[in-house]
Amino acid sequence: MKTPEIATKAEALAARRAFLLEEKAFTRARDELARKRRELPWIRIDKPYEFDTASGKETLGDLFAGRRQLIVQHFMFGPEWQEGCVGCSFNADHVDGAIPHIQARDASFVAISRAPLPKLQQFRERMGWRFKWVSSDGSDFNYDFDVSFRKQDIATGRAQYNYRPLDFEIEDLSGYSIFFKNRDGEIFHTYSTFARGDEMLMTAYMYIDLLPMGRNEDDLKQPSSWWRHHDKYTEGTGDKGSDPSATKDCCG
Repeated sequence: MKTPEIATKAEALAARRAFLLEEKAFTRARDELARKRRELPWIRIDKPYEFDTASGKETLGDLFAGRRQLIVQHFMFGPEWQEGCVGCSFNADHVDGAIPHIQARDASFVAISRAPLPKLQQFRERMGWRFKWVSSDGSDFNYDFDVSFRKQDIATGRAQYNYRPLDFEIEDLSGYSIFFKNRDGEIFHTYSTFARGDEMLMTAYMYIDLLPMGRNEDDLKQPSSWWRHHDKYTEGTGDKGSDPSATKDCCG
């Protein structure tokens, strides 16, 4: 870590005030980007989807739970996996506290994965999460929203991830999709984001970015290789070891 200049309080305050102008410009640019996002075209969803839930079979419309908006976390958890993706878990660790506030704005949240429901429930209990998590096992949902991939689709160039052709073989990747349901019950897909597009949802990163050392990822094989499931961090500080499960992520 390179130590910045050590200044007087007056000098540091002048530099901070100058930097505040850049921070405010970023905030205004972010607000403008959010406004433009809300103006993107919608896609009507006519295909029926069913999910396995703790309450039995539910449709996509049921997942709205009486609200008009729905946030879906496409959580990487393949049918043969024994635990969920560490990157998706990092994201999911930030969800439960936000849910009451999300619901107050007429929106519901649900995570959706291809793994069978019992596996999702077991892992959810291990992680201590409370958000709703359902299985799309046997459904085209993950494939239709470009987060799961059939080998033949990759081979023929039909598989897309983050709005460009997927050029390597993988079963599942992560993302978020947003839906709206009108008073007639029609459902629309309004937005999806993938890879680092969901980074602003990782509150821990927003805190870490405030620190003098920042994310401290420059010397890692890949930036996210320090991530762990939150019950796997070692005692003490500065854990930057190489957990094999931490490298199987999607968010580069």
